[in-house]
Amino acid sequence: MIEQRQWVRSWWPLLPLARHRVAVSLLVIGLGLFSAQALKQVDRDLRGLYTEYTLAATDLAHIMTDVIRYRATIINALEAPTQKEFERITASLPDQRANILGAVERFSVVRKQVSGRGPSHGQKIQAVQDSLHAYFTAADQTMSLLLSVWTAKSTHEAAEFRRRAEQYAAGNAGDKLVQAIQALDRLQETVAEVGKELKDEGTRVVRDVSTALLLGSMLIGVLNLYIFRRSPIGNQ
Repeated sequence: MIEQRQWVRSWWPLLPLARHRVAVSLLVIGLGLFSAQALKQVDRDLRGLYTEYTLAATDLAHIMTDVIRYRATIINALEAPTQKEFERITASLPDQRANILGAVERFSVVRKQVSGRGPSHGQKIQAVQDSLHAYFTAADQTMSLLLSVWTAKSTHEAAEFRRRAEQYAAGNAGDKLVQAIQALDRLQETVAEVGKELKDEGTRVVRDVSTALLLGSMLIGVLNLYIFRRSPIGNQ
């Protein structure tokens, strides 16, 4: 019985130290888990956002080629010798237009997720949408004139509709196409800047979390040393 009391007395002063050691260990584990989770979340969010933005921007870069292909299809339709050939050439125009407008819409959706970056982003996207709408409206007018070629009552009337369609395609529709391409060029400049900002932000956030982890580890080390010095063992 006496030996048990002596054992308890010898270990009793060490109990606060043990509790402190447990607390410090829990802090270390908690800091490690928090940092790992934070880094994982940051990496997942920014990597996903950067990937989505890059893919959308890639689609956006293809729009210029698609718009030019759309215009080339109409030019080919101007030269169609028969109505059947005309219909075959122009059959792909609705799908081409849908792909162009869909790419712009997808980019607009992704852009809202990075709305804090690139203050002129929204304005430039709107400029692209407006210029494309103006071009497609002009292209529709050209197509309307071309459709009249095949419903004309005489060869002379058909030739007149074709001539007007060619003039409209070269003039009004051509100007609208140039404006659309210029709007796309201006938007792509902003896209490159925002893409770089996203990548830089990811690097900065990871660096900040790593710094916080280092400072937290140093603080725990100092706390552990302080507790050890105030313990019975440290005072021996």
